[in-house]
Amino acid sequence: MSTAPPPERPDEDSGERSSPSDEQWEAFLRESAEGDGAGAPKEPSARARMVTRRLREQAEAEERAWGRDGRRRLPGRARKAARPATPPGWRTGPAWQELDGRAARGRRVWTALGVALAVAVAVVAVRPSLLLDRLPGGDSRAAGAEPSASRVPAETAPPTGAPVAAGQDGTPTPAHPFRGSPAENWAEGADAIELPSAEAVGGLSEADVSRGLRLTKDFLVAANLDRDVLAGGRPTRALALLDPRQPGLQADVRRSLSHPDREHDPLNLITRFDPDDARPAGRVTKVRGRMTVEAGRPGEARIHADYSFVYAMRPVHGGGDEVARTIVRRSLTFSLLDPVRWRATRGTVQLRTYRSEYSNIDCRAEDGLLHPAFPGAVPSGATPTGPVEDPYDRGRELKGDSADCFQISRT
Repeated sequence: MSTAPPPERPDEDSGERSSPSDEQWEAFLRESAEGDGAGAPKEPSARARMVTRRLREQAEAEERAWGRDGRRRLPGRARKAARPATPPGWRTGPAWQELDGRAARGRRVWTALGVALAVAVAVVAVRPSLLLDRLPGGDSRAAGAEPSASRVPAETAPPTGAPVAAGQDGTPTPAHPFRGSPAENWAEGADAIELPSAEAVGGLSEADVSRGLRLTKDFLVAANLDRDVLAGGRPTRALALLDPRQPGLQADVRRSLSHPDREHDPLNLITRFDPDDARPAGRVTKVRGRMTVEAGRPGEARIHADYSFVYAMRPVHGGGDEVARTIVRRSLTFSLLDPVRWRATRGTVQLRTYRSEYSNIDCRAEDGLLHPAFPGAVPSGATPTGPVEDPYDRGRELKGDSADCFQISRT
């Protein structure tokens, strides 16, 4: 019984008809012996045999040219040449698995590095000394800063009594200018002026009130903490925050800066020292106080700020290691007005009331500048009179106007 050869199938690699395999011939012989074979395989043509042989030789040559490490076996630098790109699985196995594994390992490494960096940044943000102590110069604290002491909580209500001193030795030094003072564990600088939560009041939105609180803080910083202003400079930034449409305010402040006297005193709003008389003992100013908001007239929020600033100063001429602490306390009320309802300038505040007092100064030359009372200096102004007061007692009412000069129990 005759049998037909199996049909030819296209070779997947070459596109030509392939030669029958040994398995196909064995199956054909077995089926022929049993009498029910499907047909003998067809002998490949000469062209098919030639193409098959060429492909096999090319494959063997390529395998010999590449090592197990994926590099071409060539002398010198040519060994590092990249292997020609081939589809995954083409004689190389599932290359995507290796690539995906390397990518996954790379992602894990970068993730771990990112977490470590984030932790390091957070730690340095909380304790800058961990980094700054290792920089050239050694000491992370600004000149005049005190050793680490427990900070008192922020003030949220009027105190009921005077605070106790932070240490036993009350003698300030250039290295420790706040030693023995309640201000030793007060917060420092602008960060000490914490804003309360903003709420809509007086017909103004929460966003409006939040802006008013920020403007009030900006004024306090510009008028009492700016180093150029403290050294007798002009408070340009502070003036820019006061509404120019408030009748008489800008003119009065500018007049007091240009021609100060007892009736026109810039110290009512601005803290300035005589640069020929005193210089800061370090870069730290201690600050304590609070800020509150209440509704005023329709379209008005009234922001009240009550803050004490403690300045450590040294004499410009002589004095050795003398340090004098000057305490300035200010109580101010600003109005944030809706420009739609009121004659007001957006981005500014209007000043409603203000009261200030200064402690441990020469009482006082009417030059619009503060002159600290250094221990070894002879006062050039009037001698303080009246009852003895504690300048750190923030629970008491301020005394009269800023022209009053009174005796103090400590500095």
